[in-house]
Amino acid sequence: MEGDLLIGIILFFAGALAGFIDSIVGGGGLISLPALMLTNMPVAMCLGTNKLSSVFGSGTAMINFAKNKLVDWGFVKRIMPFTLIMSMIGAYIAVYVPGTFLKPLIIVLLLAVFIVVLTKKDWGAIAQVERKSGWKLFAYVAVAIIIALYDGFLGPGTGMFLIFYFLFMGYDFLGASGNAKVLNTVSNFGSLMVFIYMDQVNYGYGLAVAAGQIIGATTGSKLAMVKGAGLVRFLFISMSLTMLIKLSYDYLLSQGII
Repeated sequence: MEGDLLIGIILFFAGALAGFIDSIVGGGGLISLPALMLTNMPVAMCLGTNKLSSVFGSGTAMINFAKNKLVDWGFVKRIMPFTLIMSMIGAYIAVYVPGTFLKPLIIVLLLAVFIVVLTKKDWGAIAQVERKSGWKLFAYVAVAIIIALYDGFLGPGTGMFLIFYFLFMGYDFLGASGNAKVLNTVSNFGSLMVFIYMDQVNYGYGLAVAAGQIIGATTGSKLAMVKGAGLVRFLFISMSLTMLIKLSYDYLLSQGII
């Protein structure tokens, strides 16, 4: 009984920290997923349980960004149905196929994102959104579909990829973060539905993390709106580097190189 209580407390605080970071730039899974691994649940169940808590965290941040009119509903509503469907397909694949073969590609992409944002110092400071139509709209929808599939299948770095995606479209960091939270919430929900169907969710542990995520996401999203794009950019670069180091280390370790 005491052991369960201790695990619950650890998961709650891990969720709070994860929710805080994830609500601003993404990358909260670096904290919540390892915490869930401490419970000795199977990997698939840890992933499913993490998706349960992530729905609450990203959903809370999404609501706060939306209340402050930092979501471009006119665009994201076009992407949401595709995001939902592809995240479900990705999660279904994840139950049967290990995603380790994708890690080298993700490391390269994350490195590219890190370098671009680091070197383009004024990027994302001011919104310069160009309305998309025709083949440009098709291209942006296609990229969003790929990100959603990846989120359901593997997941690490999804929030950062989404923010980069919206930065590339011309949004500032706050607008990019707000839009990213909408799509991230949809993809988390789609993935969760599949994990529930596959009976790969521990609701007790998931809700313990979720309670922390709600508090952390509320605090983080409000702080981002007070401090502005500068804070989001700083945390984006910091978390990109942290995730890059973590994924590289895990991959090298799995290959027996270190």
